[in-house]
Amino acid sequence: MNILKKVADHALEGIVVLCMSLMLVLVFGNVVLRYGFNSGITASEELSRYLFVWLVFLGAIVAMKEHAHLGVDTLVRHLPAWGKRACLVASNLLMLASCGVLFAGSWTQTLINLDNASPVTGLPVAWMYAAGLVASFGIAVLILASFVRLLSGRLADSELVLVAESEERVPTAAAAQAVQP
Repeated sequence: MNILKKVADHALEGIVVLCMSLMLVLVFGNVVLRYGFNSGITASEELSRYLFVWLVFLGAIVAMKEHAHLGVDTLVRHLPAWGKRACLVASNLLMLASCGVLFAGSWTQTLINLDNASPVTGLPVAWMYAAGLVASFGIAVLILASFVRLLSGRLADSELVLVAESEERVPTAAAAQAVQP
Protein backbone atom coordinates (compact mmCIF):
# COMPACT_ATOMS: atom_id res chain seq x y z
CA MET A 1 0.00 0.00 0.00
CA ASN A 2 2.84 2.39 0.83
CA ILE A 3 4.49 1.68 -2.52
CA LEU A 4 1.24 2.48 -4.34
CA LYS A 5 0.90 5.70 -2.33
CA LYS A 6 4.47 6.75 -3.15
CA VAL A 7 3.99 5.99 -6.84
CA ALA A 8 0.77 8.02 -6.90
CA ASP A 9 2.46 10.91 -5.05
CA HIS A 10 5.41 10.97 -7.44
CA ALA A 11 3.15 10.66 -10.47
CA LEU A 12 1.00 13.56 -9.30
CA GLU A 13 4.02 15.75 -8.56
CA GLY A 14 5.53 14.75 -11.92
CA ILE A 15 2.38 15.79 -13.76
CA VAL A 16 2.42 19.15 -11.95
CA VAL A 17 6.06 19.66 -12.95
CA LEU A 18 5.26 18.63 -16.53
CA CYS A 19 2.38 21.13 -16.70
CA MET A 20 4.62 23.92 -15.40
CA SER A 21 7.43 23.01 -17.80
CA LEU A 22 5.14 22.88 -20.82
CA MET A 23 3.61 26.23 -19.86
CA LEU A 24 7.07 27.75 -19.57
CA VAL A 25 8.15 26.44 -22.97
CA LEU A 26 4.90 27.49 -24.67
CA VAL A 27 4.75 31.01 -23.24
CA PHE A 28 8.47 31.77 -23.44
CA GLY A 29 8.71 30.28 -26.93
CA ASN A 30 5.75 32.34 -28.08
CA VAL A 31 7.28 35.54 -26.66
CA VAL A 32 10.57 34.86 -28.42
CA LEU A 33 8.80 34.06 -31.68
CA ARG A 34 6.62 37.18 -31.53
CA TYR A 35 9.36 39.65 -30.66
CA GLY A 36 12.23 38.01 -32.47
CA PHE A 37 10.64 36.62 -35.59
CA ASN A 38 7.26 38.39 -35.85
CA SER A 39 5.39 35.09 -35.72
CA GLY A 40 4.06 32.82 -32.99
CA ILE A 41 2.39 29.60 -32.02
CA THR A 42 -1.34 30.14 -32.39
CA ALA A 43 -2.37 27.47 -29.90
CA SER A 44 0.17 28.51 -27.26
CA GLU A 45 -2.13 30.75 -25.24
CA GLU A 46 -5.00 28.28 -25.23
CA LEU A 47 -2.85 25.28 -24.32
CA SER A 48 -1.18 27.32 -21.56
CA ARG A 49 -4.59 28.16 -20.15
CA TYR A 50 -5.59 24.48 -20.05
CA LEU A 51 -2.27 23.55 -18.46
CA PHE A 52 -2.61 26.32 -15.88
CA VAL A 53 -6.06 25.14 -14.81
CA TRP A 54 -4.83 21.57 -14.43
CA LEU A 55 -1.71 22.79 -12.62
CA VAL A 56 -3.79 24.68 -10.07
CA PHE A 57 -6.21 21.84 -9.39
CA LEU A 58 -3.54 19.13 -9.22
CA GLY A 59 -1.45 21.47 -7.05
CA ALA A 60 -4.42 21.71 -4.69
CA ILE A 61 -4.29 17.94 -4.23
CA VAL A 62 -0.55 18.09 -3.52
CA ALA A 63 -1.08 20.97 -1.06
CA MET A 64 -3.82 19.01 0.71
CA LYS A 65 -1.57 15.96 0.96
CA GLU A 66 1.24 18.04 2.50
CA HIS A 67 -1.08 20.18 4.68
CA ALA A 68 0.32 23.26 2.96
CA HIS A 69 -3.00 25.08 2.73
CA LEU A 70 -3.73 28.29 4.58
CA GLY A 71 -5.47 28.15 7.90
CA VAL A 72 -5.93 29.85 11.24
CA ASP A 73 -5.12 27.63 14.18
CA THR A 74 -5.07 30.16 17.03
CA LEU A 75 -8.06 28.64 18.82
CA VAL A 76 -7.44 24.99 17.95
CA ARG A 77 -3.88 24.94 19.31
CA HIS A 78 -5.16 25.91 22.77
CA LEU A 79 -7.88 23.25 22.93
CA PRO A 80 -7.48 19.94 24.75
CA ALA A 81 -7.06 16.79 22.63
CA TRP A 82 -10.81 16.03 22.55
CA GLY A 83 -11.52 19.58 21.35
CA LYS A 84 -8.89 19.28 18.62
CA ARG A 85 -10.45 15.99 17.54
CA ALA A 86 -13.93 17.55 17.45
CA CYS A 87 -12.63 20.46 15.35
CA LEU A 88 -10.87 18.05 13.01
CA VAL A 89 -14.07 16.02 12.56
CA ALA A 90 -16.05 19.20 11.86
CA SER A 91 -13.47 20.54 9.41
CA ASN A 92 -13.23 17.17 7.63
CA LEU A 93 -17.00 17.06 7.23
CA LEU A 94 -17.07 20.63 5.90
CA MET A 95 -14.22 19.90 3.47
CA LEU A 96 -15.99 16.75 2.26
CA ALA A 97 -19.15 18.77 1.67
CA SER A 98 -17.09 21.33 -0.27
CA CYS A 99 -15.57 18.54 -2.35
CA GLY A 100 -19.09 17.28 -3.07
CA VAL A 101 -20.20 20.72 -4.24
CA LEU A 102 -17.08 21.10 -6.39
CA PHE A 103 -17.58 17.64 -7.88
CA ALA A 104 -21.26 18.25 -8.64
CA GLY A 105 -20.56 21.63 -10.27
CA SER A 106 -17.60 20.30 -12.25
CA TRP A 107 -19.63 17.30 -13.39
CA THR A 108 -22.43 19.54 -14.61
CA GLN A 109 -20.06 21.88 -16.44
CA THR A 110 -18.14 18.96 -17.95
CA LEU A 111 -21.34 17.49 -19.38
CA ILE A 112 -22.54 20.86 -20.67
CA ASN A 113 -19.22 21.57 -22.41
CA LEU A 114 -18.56 18.16 -23.98
CA ASP A 115 -19.68 19.43 -27.38
CA ASN A 116 -18.14 22.91 -27.06
CA ALA A 117 -14.75 23.14 -28.72
CA SER A 118 -12.14 25.75 -27.90
CA PRO A 119 -11.68 28.20 -30.78
CA VAL A 120 -8.04 27.59 -31.70
CA THR A 121 -7.13 24.02 -30.78
CA GLY A 122 -10.58 22.48 -31.08
CA LEU A 123 -10.15 20.66 -27.77
CA PRO A 124 -13.38 20.11 -25.84
CA VAL A 125 -13.86 22.78 -23.18
CA ALA A 126 -15.00 19.92 -20.92
CA TRP A 127 -11.31 19.14 -20.33
CA MET A 128 -11.05 22.42 -18.43
CA TYR A 129 -13.86 21.44 -16.05
CA ALA A 130 -12.65 17.85 -15.71
CA ALA A 131 -9.78 19.21 -13.61
CA GLY A 132 -12.35 20.04 -10.92
CA LEU A 133 -13.59 16.45 -11.01
CA VAL A 134 -10.09 15.07 -10.50
CA ALA A 135 -9.25 17.57 -7.77
CA SER A 136 -12.46 17.09 -5.80
CA PHE A 137 -12.09 13.31 -5.97
CA GLY A 138 -8.40 13.38 -5.00
CA ILE A 139 -8.93 15.77 -2.10
CA ALA A 140 -11.94 13.78 -0.89
CA VAL A 141 -9.86 10.59 -0.85
CA LEU A 142 -7.18 12.34 1.24
CA ILE A 143 -9.79 13.69 3.66
CA LEU A 144 -11.45 10.29 4.00
CA ALA A 145 -8.06 8.65 4.68
CA SER A 146 -7.37 11.23 7.40
CA PHE A 147 -10.88 10.73 8.77
CA VAL A 148 -10.40 6.96 8.96
CA ARG A 149 -7.06 7.41 10.74
CA LEU A 150 -8.72 9.80 13.21
CA LEU A 151 -11.67 7.52 13.96
CA SER A 152 -9.47 4.43 14.28
CA GLY A 153 -7.17 6.19 16.75
CA ARG A 154 -4.10 6.02 14.49
CA LEU A 155 -3.81 9.82 14.24
CA ALA A 156 -1.26 11.20 16.71
CA ASP A 157 -2.08 14.23 18.84
CA SER A 158 0.59 16.19 16.96
CA GLU A 159 -1.36 15.60 13.73
CA LEU A 160 -4.63 17.03 15.05
CA VAL A 161 -3.72 20.57 14.02
CA LEU A 162 -3.39 20.52 10.24
CA VAL A 163 -1.85 23.96 9.85
CA ALA A 164 1.87 24.49 10.36
CA GLU A 165 3.74 27.75 10.15
CA SER A 166 6.65 27.89 7.74
CA GLU A 167 9.14 28.12 10.60
CA GLU A 168 7.82 24.85 12.01
CA ARG A 169 8.32 22.97 8.76
CA VAL A 170 11.68 21.40 8.13
CA PRO A 171 12.25 20.05 4.62
CA THR A 172 12.81 16.31 4.72
CA ALA A 173 16.22 16.53 3.03
CA ALA A 174 17.41 19.12 5.56
CA ALA A 175 16.00 17.04 8.43
CA ALA A 176 17.83 13.95 7.19
CA GLN A 177 21.11 15.87 7.01
CA ALA A 178 20.60 17.33 10.48
CA VAL A 179 20.16 13.85 11.99
CA GLN A 180 23.25 12.37 10.34
CA PRO A 181 26.64 13.23 11.90
